[in-house]
This record gives sequence, C-alpha cells and structure tokens, in this order.
Amino acid sequence: MQLSQIAAILAFTASAVAQSAQIAKRDPPRNGGDCNQAGWNGCYNPVGLADAMKQRGREFVGFALTIRNDSAELSVQSNTYEEDFNSVTPENDMKWEVTEPQRNVFNFVGSDKIVQFATSRGYEIHCHNLVWHSQLPPWIAAGNFSNATLISIMENHIKNLAGRYADVCTRWDVVNEALNEDGTYRSSPWYNTIGEAFLPLAFKFAAQYSPKSKLYYNDYNLEYNGNKTVGAKRIVDLIKSYGVRIDGVGLQAHLTIEPTPSSGGGVTPSQDTLETVLKGFTKKGVSVVYTELDERMVVPATKAKLELQRQQFKNVASSCLAVKGCVGITLWGVSDKYSWIPGVFAGEGSALVWDENFQKKPAYYGMLEGIQKG
Repeated sequence: MQLSQIAAILAFTASAVAQSAQIAKRDPPRNGGDCNQAGWNGCYNPVGLADAMKQRGREFVGFALTIRNDSAELSVQSNTYEEDFNSVTPENDMKWEVTEPQRNVFNFVGSDKIVQFATSRGYEIHCHNLVWHSQLPPWIAAGNFSNATLISIMENHIKNLAGRYADVCTRWDVVNEALNEDGTYRSSPWYNTIGEAFLPLAFKFAAQYSPKSKLYYNDYNLEYNGNKTVGAKRIVDLIKSYGVRIDGVGLQAHLTIEPTPSSGGGVTPSQDTLETVLKGFTKKGVSVVYTELDERMVVPATKAKLELQRQQFKNVASSCLAVKGCVGITLWGVSDKYSWIPGVFAGEGSALVWDENFQKKPAYYGMLEGIQKG
C-alpha cells in the first residue's frame, strides 16, 4: 500500500471518530428509548432549538431560570448536548419582593447569580420584571402612599434594579399583567393610586436607566384575540402617546392542550389565530415574543396527549416563524420536574418539553419542527 493511501485511510478514520464523538455528545442514550417509541428516529437532531431559531434569522430560544443543585437540569440548561438555548429569564430573582423587600433596602444576591450564569455562557437575559401587582412586599401594599410618593418609589426601584443590570439585560418586562380578562385595567397599588399613567411612567424610567434594553409589556391570555388582546394594543398606543418608547409585547403563552379545570374549557388557539394576534401587535411597530411558554394537560400524560402536545408546540413555534416581528420564544422552565403548574393547578402538569427525568418529549421535536419548517 502506498504512503498516500495510508494517509488517506488515517484521515478518513480520524474524521469518522470525530463525527462519532460529536454525535455521542449531541445524542446521549438518555434520549433514545422514549423517542424511539414515539417514532422520532432515535431522537437524534443535528441542531438544537436555539441553533434552529438563529438559522431562521430570529434571535433566541430561552428558559426561565431558577438556580438549583441538579446536574441533569444544568446539563440541559448549559447546552451539553445541543445548542437549545441562548437566553434566560429569571423566574423569581428579579421580582420586587426579592430585590427590594424593605423600602430602599435592596437584595441582589439571587439576581447577580442569574446574571453570572447567563454571561458566563454568552446567553442573553430577558429580565423580569419591574412593575407588577403580584409578589410585592407588604410595605407597598400597606403603604397607602400618595401619587407622588408612589411614583418616586417606582422610579427608585427601577433606577436601582434596571440601572444595576443596564449593560446585561437584553430585554425587560417593564410592566407585567396590568389587565383583567375583559381588557380593563387590573386593580393594583399602581393603577389605584397613579391611574393608567403608571404604565408610560414605568417605561419612561426603564428607558432612562436601562437605555440599551428592549422594553416589553408582558401578559397572559393575549393569544386568544379577545378583549384582553385589545387591551394590550391599547397599552401600546397609550405608552406611545406619551412619547415614550415601547419595543415589544410579550405573550406569556401559558396554554393548555385540552380543557382543564384551570382553563375554563379553553385550549390553545389555532395557528391562524396565533398569527393574527402576533401581526396585530407588529402592525403597531413593536416586536413580539412568546415569553413563558408551556402547554399543560390533565395528568397523567398519555401517548395520545403527548402527541397532541407535540402538535401544539409545533403550531406555537410555527406561528412565531410566520410573523417577521416575532424574535424569540422562552419556555417557562426546562423540565416537568420543576414546573410551577402542579403546585398551582392541582391535577395538571406535564407542560414542558423535557419530562421529569430530563428525557426529551415529543413536544421538543414538535417545537423544533415548527421552528425549522414554520
């Protein structure tokens, strides 16, 4: 055998070994069994969710992050196998009750850990949130503050929190859940004291103290194109009428694959409806993001329910890719093991794309297909 032939064989062998190692890295045995049974070609996918999203010209796929001592969860969060994520949203560590538990006394221990986690991996941070009616410390709800005082409290909070992370927050949920289901304003210390002007004021302060961040209004049940959707459009118009910047609307997308006690009989809207809703916002000159996506069901999960969930995740992802101004999707967690849903809605769950053992569910592949082909 000639030297050139030996060299060629060695080069081919080295290439094959490298490819096998890469496949082993991206397709570990933990994914094989469940997906083989579901007919997902052994679960091997050459690209992850975030890779696929960027290949389609969009920005990110993210997850809600609570830092825990769970190596299996960390492996998924850190893209050990596929490039599934390039963004995080702090699940609780930037909320008011955590960051300012007493007036003008700030706690950034948890939020600093979130930032370190994200920046060390090169991830974006969708920061969450600045002004909300819920998870407020008692001193605000019981304060009975005047209009001027409450505005100053809001500004001081945004100055300290958004200002601290001005260089790392890619996006901010500036105001969260300001609407009732009928599209009217929700009762809160902010609305009850300041009126609807609390919304443009919050966005004004956020733009002042975190000028590089994209600024979002965030809410749930906007996906159904009902009165609440109309109310969110009114908020966009209101903020702009004050000459204040609003860059986007976040649709939380806490959805159901079937009627459940908590959904009141509602299910995930059709892809056509989802696209109509997204376009209704983008026509107003703002971007849209699915900010807290999960698809719950009445448990236990069955093969039929998991297949329906796969289709629903595909439809949601496809709707985003069908609308130019939809820049990304965040899952509200990684695994069913830590989902918020069972603790709030008894008898419901199995809402995410990895199961409690960190096995990819059919929903993962539905979401990937929606990104790639939607």
